[in-house]
Amino acid sequence: MQENFTNNVESNNSPTNRPLLSRWLFWIVILCLGTAGGFFICKKSLPSASTVASKSGAKAASLPTPVFVAAARMGDMKIYLTGLGSVTPINSVTVRSRVDGQLMEVRFREGQIVAKGSLLALIDPRPYQVLLTQAEGQMARDLELLTNTRLDLERYRTLWKQDSIPRQQLDTQEALVRQYEGAVKVDQGQIDSAKLQLIYCRITAPFSGRAGLRQIDPGNIVHAADASGVLTITQVKPIAVLFPLPEDSLPQVLHKMKTGQLVVEALDREMKLNLATGKLVTLDNQIDPTTGTVKLKALFDNKRDELFPNQFVNARLLLDVKKDSIIVPSSSIQKSPQGAFVFVLNPDKKVTMKQVKTGNSQGGDTSIVEGLQVGEQVVVDGAERLRDGSKVEIKEREQVNKGSKDAKPGGKPGKQPQG
Repeated sequence: MQENFTNNVESNNSPTNRPLLSRWLFWIVILCLGTAGGFFICKKSLPSASTVASKSGAKAASLPTPVFVAAARMGDMKIYLTGLGSVTPINSVTVRSRVDGQLMEVRFREGQIVAKGSLLALIDPRPYQVLLTQAEGQMARDLELLTNTRLDLERYRTLWKQDSIPRQQLDTQEALVRQYEGAVKVDQGQIDSAKLQLIYCRITAPFSGRAGLRQIDPGNIVHAADASGVLTITQVKPIAVLFPLPEDSLPQVLHKMKTGQLVVEALDREMKLNLATGKLVTLDNQIDPTTGTVKLKALFDNKRDELFPNQFVNARLLLDVKKDSIIVPSSSIQKSPQGAFVFVLNPDKKVTMKQVKTGNSQGGDTSIVEGLQVGEQVVVDGAERLRDGSKVEIKEREQVNKGSKDAKPGGKPGKQPQG
């Protein structure tokens, strides 16, 4: 066995197998050297990720930032106080019948502007005409009795002067005359009451205004106790607006009311459309402790029916006007720990950060007290990407709108598809 192992070792180390082993080792070494060389060459030729990022950042930093600018202008800054108001008619009434009876006629159209005293409805007057006839007959009877007792009284006075009758008989006749005089007054009252009921059978408008929807149809029996009534009338010309303001604004409003008339504008819900312009007439006599506000009342002519009862509007009270103020768009005002600032455009298309002191703001405008001159261009859009000294590119609104029109349905601009 040991002899066989010795023969195998000798056969492997024989001169015949040595050239084959050498060739295999040579090609393995060549392959390793080639792989290492290729990796080294690729690493040298390709830039690193940090190098690419730094170059991209430098290129982006060199590009100007697109912005929109606006010029600071001189103008009048209006100071407003705004509150959510409700349109309230000066007068509003539910027209009810004051007598019971059948509704015979309706003389108005729903939504019609009715004049004061115009006939609206007619209730059957015949039952009250009968009562008037009875009262007049009773009065005629009592008047005749009164006339007869007065004649007897004159006779008794003559007889008493002649000492033909006792004094008691004369006093009794005088009491009888006063009794019939009282009966005649009662009869007159009944006549007046019957005539008044006949007047109530004609339902008229208590004031001029707009008639509402009809609550009952002709032929039905109406009662004085009916809660719904026959119709409603609201006075819409003129009309009022009630709106609250914070109690902190009350001293300024009271001071301005003493010096002149304050103007109030009624705007729509979006604060864009001015519906009507009126004047402040009065305010409530106490502050609401639950809200800390006081109610104010403004009066509007409402000639073209711009306002409608119970409509919600934004009431804007013109408190003051600051003359010759420097005004810029509110979007140009930026905030920092040091205070408010704006980016001002320089002639070299670079921006400078300027600290400013702001005044009152109204709508989309803000007044500048100091730190800015009239005519200076300030950045109103795109300021979040700017720093002091940044290079900018001025964009126009027309360019943005044109670019959006030329865009593809997917949102990217490009050529129109060929047909």
